Amino acid sequence: MKPAIAIPATLALVYRAWSRKSLTPAGIIVAAATAIAHAAHPWPVYFALLSVFFLAGTAVTKVKHDVKAHLTHSSSGSPGGEGPRNHVQVLANSAVASVLVLLHTYTLSKRDPEPCWGHRSDVLVVGIVANYAAVAADTFSSELGILARSEPRLITAPWKKVPKGTNGGVTLWGIMAGALGAAVVAGTSVALIPFCEGWTTSSKTSFAAAVITIGMTGSLLDSLLGALLQASVVDVRTGKVIEGNGGGKVPVHSSIHVKERAVVRSKAESYVEGKEGIAATSALDKGGVKVRKGEVRGAGDFHESRRIEVGHDVLSNNGVNLLMATLMSIGAMVGAAMMWGISLGESIVSS
Repeated sequence: MKPAIAIPATLALVYRAWSRKSLTPAGIIVAAATAIAHAAHPWPVYFALLSVFFLAGTAVTKVKHDVKAHLTHSSSGSPGGEGPRNHVQVLANSAVASVLVLLHTYTLSKRDPEPCWGHRSDVLVVGIVANYAAVAADTFSSELGILARSEPRLITAPWKKVPKGTNGGVTLWGIMAGALGAAVVAGTSVALIPFCEGWTTSSKTSFAAAVITIGMTGSLLDSLLGALLQASVVDVRTGKVIEGNGGGKVPVHSSIHVKERAVVRSKAESYVEGKEGIAATSALDKGGVKVRKGEVRGAGDFHESRRIEVGHDVLSNNGVNLLMATLMSIGAMVGAAMMWGISLGESIVSS
């Protein structure tokens, strides 16, 4: 990509993230490095895909922010809703694409400076586009799907309704939103990839359809992985899903709960030792737990305010996103190589 375009475009993206506080300082640094890696490629399409994903992703996040604040809780105790995204979240969505873009940049440097993409060749292009199709579909699906009027159903048990925001919960509205996200990536790719003469209008249309299919598959795969490998923690008082800060894991035992239990234990023990008794104290559920004369209540007497509703606490949301993006990129490249009857290894080395 020409420096005259790449440099101001990168600065514009950085300024937008800083001015709107859509990324943390560390997130901005990593995003800038990611943009530079994409801009180093001679084709503008990869930088465009990164830009479109970032701009569209922040747009849909803004659309549902106020609504989501009433549907979920944050693990920090505040209302739900997406705050500034950190560097880990940036890498979860773009790390695989960045590696493939740099590899493709290197392989192209061994050939003509700005070659076109030959028909039925060069599977690295497929892997990069597949990454953005999958993460865009997942972002649109999760961010806009929560706005659906119907309750989501668990992807591993479609007969079971789950609270909005549950990992693995899917709705028809969410699936349609995911298709829209993938379509945005497909349209950008078809418009900007330098296709060689071997690509006909029909083959480009088939490519776009395949990209949309890959994106929707990635979104559903993310839901499946989330239902199996990510713990959906629910507040037992409100029934709302609790979201981890920065896409991280949600602690089942809140720090607030632990502190209040410690206070209760300390005061109860002081009473037994002859100090001032405690008429009443409050646990995390605010239900009011009385400590009567001659009675001692420790931490074990208080009910947890959080429980794991779905899944296993193996991966964070960021981990699920990265795993999904990796599987979809690799799967798309393997599938393209098989469909085109070429060797995956030879295609990557000679692309």
